[in-house]
This record gives sequence, structure tokens and C-alpha cells, in this order.
Amino acid sequence: MVVTSAGRSKKATADEREAAARFDTFAAWLKDRGLKATSQRDDISRVFFAADRHISVEELYNEVKQVNPRVGYATVYRTLRLLKECGLATERHFNDGEARYERTENDTQHHDHFICERCGRIVEFASPEIEELQEAVARKLGFVTTRHRLELYGICRECREGTTGKAR
Repeated sequence: MVVTSAGRSKKATADEREAAARFDTFAAWLKDRGLKATSQRDDISRVFFAADRHISVEELYNEVKQVNPRVGYATVYRTLRLLKECGLATERHFNDGEARYERTENDTQHHDHFICERCGRIVEFASPEIEELQEAVARKLGFVTTRHRLELYGICRECREGTTGKAR
């Protein structure tokens, strides 16, 4: 159950339940290691878990500042490092060289990435055909795939047609 700003409760969405579960996992992980669960870490992790895109430290910092103006950049960076250590965040480095973070996926949510070389837009996609082909190639070469990452670079439709702003 989620309480709205008007004080009414509503049924939590699947995304909200997943974010709450991730938050609880992070809190338990911190406690197990004798680390403090601070209001700043709580705010940072909640904003991160609610993010629906690959987010840089600076972007997360700017969003968290709207929730808690007392949060510092270094605290955001350290909290992301902790989220990575506990397995709830994955760091990605795309063509622009800037580290971006996404929620770590579970085994059923694997996805790959298309990255626009002009605007930096990142589009996630899943393709069972590509996954099957990768497994077939691995078998042919005598490998057992334990993990992989596929990044495809190109120019998105909006950039090709000149109809884009800076989208990520």
C-alpha cells in the first residue's frame, strides 16, 4: 500500500513494490556490514531505484537535490558505489566515456543496448533471436557463456530526421 500526498492509500504498482524490495535489500546489506542507514543514503537509493533510465552520478545528484538539498555529490557517488557492491546497481560505460548506472536486472530481464552517437540516447532491447545466436556461436567455439553485454552504436531516427532534442 502506498500513501499519496493527499493522505489516501493506493495499491502499489509492480515497479513500486520492486523499488521497495530493492530498498529493503540495500538497508539489510548496510546493516549486515555495520554501515549506517542514513536519510541521505535512503533518499539517494530511492531516487536511483525510481529512475527509468541509465543515470550518471551528476544526473542522480541533481534529482536527489530536489528531494534533499543537503545531499552532497560525494555522498551520491559513495552511495552508488555501495549499491554496486551489494549487487543492486550496474555501472555502464558507453561511447561518451561517462559512467552511467542502471538497476541490476534479474536473470529474466536481460537486455542489450542501442546507443545514439549523436544525442547519446540509450535504448534497451531484448531479442531472444540474438540470445539464441550468441549461445549457438559459443557452443560452436567450445564456450559456455557466463555473462555478456551487447552494445550497438548508430544514429537514432530522431537525429537522422532532425527532430530531436538531447534525450538520454
